[in-house]
Amino acid sequence: MATKVVMPQMGESIAEGTITKWLKKVGDKIDRDEALLEISTDKVDTEIPSPAAGILGKILTEEGATVEVGTEIAIILAEGEELDEAALAAAAPATTATQQTDGEARPAAAAPTPAPAAPPPPPAAPTPVPAPVALATAPATNGGPIPRLSNGRFYSPLVRSIADTQGLSVGELDSIQGSGAEGRVTKGDVLGYLENRPAGGGGTMPMFGAPQADRVQPMDRMRQIIAHHMVASIQTSAHVYIMTEADVTDLVAFRKRHKGSFQERTGQKLTYTPFFIKASALALRDFPFVNAQVNPEAQQITVKGSVNVGMAVAVPRDDGSFGLIVPVIKNADFLPLREIAGQVNDLAARGRSGQLTPEEPQGGTFTVTNMGVFGSLGGLPIINQPQVAILGLGAIERKPAVVDDEIVIRDKVFLSVGIDHRLVDGALGGQFLERIRYYLENIDSWLLA
Repeated sequence: MATKVVMPQMGESIAEGTITKWLKKVGDKIDRDEALLEISTDKVDTEIPSPAAGILGKILTEEGATVEVGTEIAIILAEGEELDEAALAAAAPATTATQQTDGEARPAAAAPTPAPAAPPPPPAAPTPVPAPVALATAPATNGGPIPRLSNGRFYSPLVRSIADTQGLSVGELDSIQGSGAEGRVTKGDVLGYLENRPAGGGGTMPMFGAPQADRVQPMDRMRQIIAHHMVASIQTSAHVYIMTEADVTDLVAFRKRHKGSFQERTGQKLTYTPFFIKASALALRDFPFVNAQVNPEAQQITVKGSVNVGMAVAVPRDDGSFGLIVPVIKNADFLPLREIAGQVNDLAARGRSGQLTPEEPQGGTFTVTNMGVFGSLGGLPIINQPQVAILGLGAIERKPAVVDDEIVIRDKVFLSVGIDHRLVDGALGGQFLERIRYYLENIDSWLLA
């Protein structure tokens, strides 16, 4: 019996979703709970499992369309069953799908209608524009872009970037024996091939500084949402920044002593992020007006009862760029470090792979963003609305410092806090940041809690 696939409810406040990719094509077999398609909402990108086993009989909503929750988007048939097109057409309700084009939602294509008696006059010829360089969707030739998939093999953005830069053809990439998981080609595999590349290896090495053609591509939904939220935050909050430098020598030493045993005991890597999240959560408990939000229309301030710390996660995209998602660790002020570490690793991994549930990026009262993982000394992050503060972390560096009138080598990190001046003034923001620094420099006061 045919099974209807509908746009699922992706969260209490979410009324629609955008189909970003069908993972199966019509005629493909699929198992129950196997990933069928990818959906994007204003909260999360995620894969949707099939509600039944069988054959994908028909796709009712194409990639790029935005439809309301409950809209039928596909039909799954039992093996041997044929699609009843007449019954499907008679039962199909009108949908409110929209197509995302150049960042603007437009009505999706509807069923054909009878042609008018007299055709309208043709529109004026558009001004010619240079054709954009197409993204890799078909096998590339030498010097062309490398596709994400070729002959069933996945190539990461880094591998494709190296191949493009070095003039490798798709055929050459396909000939490289991969050492990664399931035979995936790694950076090391490509570099090893280049070291021993035969003469006339099928590609041409671009000259240093040679100009490259422009590439025009649509802004995907995640990028559109990020752009909207960042501009809205700047227009909403009066941003002020305060900075300090923390001496984290004891923290670095503690992690170095215990990271091995911690991983053996818990199966989790002990990174620096859980320490910063815990210190921030404790400081938020001490200064609850930073754990708040402003409702200007009602002239009200809501001081949040729970301390829920979001952590910014960079999400690699197929085109080599990055997106951003902020999963939330709930009640972080009460969680022990080992529990925070487990959640950090789990949420970060699933955030990068698009496996977060719609609820996991919601409910944050404060955000921590670690720019130091890319080597940056610091930065001035934008507040994640409707929160009123955000902590930016720089890279931990060993540097000379004066301690008791002696020059010694210490581990230091720059901290910056962005505050919404509508609610948080410099005095409160400064005290809050100094409290975070205190907890980082005195980890024995809370580490075993």
